[in-house]
Amino acid sequence: MNDNINFRSFKEGDYEICCEWWKWWWKKVGLGPVQRVFLPKDERCFVLEKDGIPIAATFLFLTEIPIVAWTTYLVSNPEYKEKDRRDLIKLLIKNVEKEAEKYGIIQIFTVCGDTHMSNIHNSLDWIMVPVKHEGFKYLTNNFTKK
Repeated sequence: MNDNINFRSFKEGDYEICCEWWKWWWKKVGLGPVQRVFLPKDERCFVLEKDGIPIAATFLFLTEIPIVAWTTYLVSNPEYKEKDRRDLIKLLIKNVEKEAEKYGIIQIFTVCGDTHMSNIHNSLDWIMVPVKHEGFKYLTNNFTKK
């Protein structure tokens, strides 16, 4: 793999890039980008770049239990079609695991509704449990207050 790989936290403009990627990937299911209010602080929003080009991003959420975290909303650059794409996404996940260790995290959960992402996590020794029913709900009374 190329040595011009950079793993970093969010900087100005990264959220907007992710929004464009989410729009592209989620257009078939009719979802829009994740609102910024639903993401952690910039220092726990991560990007992997190659040769200065953002390739993928994901987010580390800490929980009230100080040894448990979760990561989700992983999104990648739909225009990046190089053969190392999968390896770069794996590297992003591995680096987020290392970041989680710095916080004292022992267990990380993930939510990914994509077979390819599940396979990538599985290849990194994540225990992927098939889920038949998964859902979420916006509590609209609180949502409109934000």
